[in-house]
Amino acid sequence: MPVDPHISEAIGRPDLIRLDDGVVCLRFETMKVVSALAAVRHLLSTGAVRPGDTLLDSSSGIYAHALALACHRYGLRCHIVGSTTVDRTLRAQLRILGARLEQMEPTPDLKLDQRRRVARIREILAEHPEYHWMRQYHDDIHCLGYRAVADRVHESCGGRPLTLVGGVGSGASTAGLARRLRERTSGVRLVGVQPFGSVTFGAEQVPDPEIIIAGIGSSIPFGNVDHTLYDTVHWVGFTAARAGSVALLRDHAVFAGLSTGAAHLAARWERGLAPDRTVVFIAPDTGHRYVDAVFADAPIGDPSFADADADPVPPPAYAPHEAAGPDDLVMPWTRLEWNRACAPPEGDGTAERHLATASRPL
Repeated sequence: MPVDPHISEAIGRPDLIRLDDGVVCLRFETMKVVSALAAVRHLLSTGAVRPGDTLLDSSSGIYAHALALACHRYGLRCHIVGSTTVDRTLRAQLRILGARLEQMEPTPDLKLDQRRRVARIREILAEHPEYHWMRQYHDDIHCLGYRAVADRVHESCGGRPLTLVGGVGSGASTAGLARRLRERTSGVRLVGVQPFGSVTFGAEQVPDPEIIIAGIGSSIPFGNVDHTLYDTVHWVGFTAARAGSVALLRDHAVFAGLSTGAAHLAARWERGLAPDRTVVFIAPDTGHRYVDAVFADAPIGDPSFADADADPVPPPAYAPHEAAGPDDLVMPWTRLEWNRACAPPEGDGTAERHLATASRPL
């Protein structure tokens, strides 16, 4: 067994776990370590940054940890503008790793939180033009690290047609995996998972008052999201995603976050619609951040999701509404055949790509 030169290499290495015949969980401890490491290596190899430089970005949590680890690995400084949702555990790790964290003040509106972070990034770049903005939402170098992961998925799950299910978020993980898988084999379907209220696929008109899965959606357009990659989109609300997370732990002993619960729910449904396909869903992080909100008081015998030995399709209480279009979304779960269409109006990322380009340090 090879010895890793740094903990980030081990943390970024995913596990492939077969849950049932045809359903596989691609489980990460911290997924964005994969993209941060590859992005930083690329920047160093091209001379865009040098050891000792400061890397700057905004994060709701997972990417902050990933970038701090990458900077620790390669001798760079790290400055994070963090969401109000960054918890005490992560704050302690960032501080000891040497990363500087500016955390937004608490707000009941995560959309406001996200916009505040973008505004603060612009202020910091004006004060420190020598900083390098990582632009995780805009720069496709964050897709690079997922190519090797896709190769492993292909080698481990080859044989049957493949469906990949994952939270969309910044767009990097699903894009990096899907593009590489489609290079290796034909017939790969990509299913994106979104929270209600996200603008990415035009769901901002349906807010979820209990949303705490902002990491898979956005209140602003992201330039890295290539809408034409996605065959299907699932919007999953908090209550449905929670049921998916609880079922994953109860039935398969996989302790993962709320976005994983949403992807698990969608993956089960897609598997039921196409039994001839292998469905791989992405679990981007562990469930530790969600203990109080999701797991602590969850009923063990939650009937809202099928048991492992039963029909893998969730019961009617959590069957998705099949939408005719983005204007036909219904809580707590809606499915839409996207058919690799272009971005919806106001969701093409043009404004944010302009911001990224205009604010990029030379």
